[in-house]
Amino acid sequence: MRIVFVRHGHPDYANDCLTPLGHRHAAAAAQRLKQEGITLIFSSTCGRAFETAGHLAQVLDLPIIKCDFMREISWGALDDQPIYADGHPWSTADRMVANGESLMEKDWQTRVPFCRNTVIRHAERVAGATDEWLAGLGYVREGLYYRAVHPTDKTVAAFGHGGESSVLLSHLFNLPFPFLCTAMGPDYTGITIVTLSGAPSELVCPRFELLNDARHIRGLEAGNYFGN
Repeated sequence: MRIVFVRHGHPDYANDCLTPLGHRHAAAAAQRLKQEGITLIFSSTCGRAFETAGHLAQVLDLPIIKCDFMREISWGALDDQPIYADGHPWSTADRMVANGESLMEKDWQTRVPFCRNTVIRHAERVAGATDEWLAGLGYVREGLYYRAVHPTDKTVAAFGHGGESSVLLSHLFNLPFPFLCTAMGPDYTGITIVTLSGAPSELVCPRFELLNDARHIRGLEAGNYFGN
């Protein structure tokens, strides 16, 4: 199975929709993806992601399956101590780099500012729901990897967000979330393709086929990974 992850286009966050530029981003992404053999389209229920998915759905004449777990994560203190809400995941990861701190600590959830931040709850939510979603597609989580219960050669698309997709991929690949915030940080309509192969009953590890490809919006206003 191939999973094509796509971040939404340039957003109007206040109204949770795409800007005119965002619609141009999404249209370019749809043209880029129309030959990928996509047979199912999943999307976050947030407007900016759903509208982005709509461009591909129109090109391929496919319905969009809404997935609430693909909604964007939040970032904020669980209590009244400002240190736990300082910045956001990307600026926090950048600050860790500036301070020479490792982004690869497996216990990142126990460290400041993550330990008392709402991002922890969302990371757990996305991870659990991702495994349920993949089980429905034929791949069941078993320890660190996935059992190919009903392997498929389908290609599916999943439209989401910068933070949510970073959490999702950190879970798939057993990598710390702060590392994904710096190593990936998807551009607007950045395309990441992950493959899950293997014969029936085999344990498989996901593989990156492509990571954050945004060449299709080259010539439009440059995208960036900050925001959500």
